[in-house]
Amino acid sequence: MATEPQNDAAQEQPIVINAQYIKDLSFEAPGAPGVFAKMQEEEPNINVNVNVGANPIQDNTFEVVLELHAECKIGGEAAFLLELEYAGVFTVNVPQEHMQPVLLIECPRLMFPFARNILADVSRDGGFPPLMLAPLDFAGMFQARMQEAEAAMATGGDNDDAGADSPSEEPEA
Repeated sequence: MATEPQNDAAQEQPIVINAQYIKDLSFEAPGAPGVFAKMQEEEPNINVNVNVGANPIQDNTFEVVLELHAECKIGGEAAFLLELEYAGVFTVNVPQEHMQPVLLIECPRLMFPFARNILADVSRDGGFPPLMLAPLDFAGMFQARMQEAEAAMATGGDNDDAGADSPSEEPEA
């Protein structure tokens, strides 16, 4: 078996996942046990908010945090509140002009299936049907974030809260 010398620069992966982990997880069922009877009679109303952020650790290494906040109401009463901060440590080797889209689109896209599974398991373990989120459009969220930032710059406003918050109604499966 012949071994060929490897050129580190040519073999350098554009995105390397160093670690993934639950940074924060909270589940509350303030309406339990009464809300379980209401679940048989009424459809739940579920609101999910998503935010993505990235923080530098060193040179090309970043912590990317995917925040998911889900609130389920049945008959106007809070059935459950579920908050997850799922993070990953990524080494990103791309040109600087592509860094922000990679960190806020590609990295969360890679983490999402794991975060989705955690939400489903926790809601199920809390006595509710699993919360099954549809795939998220991280590119659309990124574009909305950029448009909000541009609009804030154009109006001279300071929009520090221009996160990738994206409220959405998600039916329970």
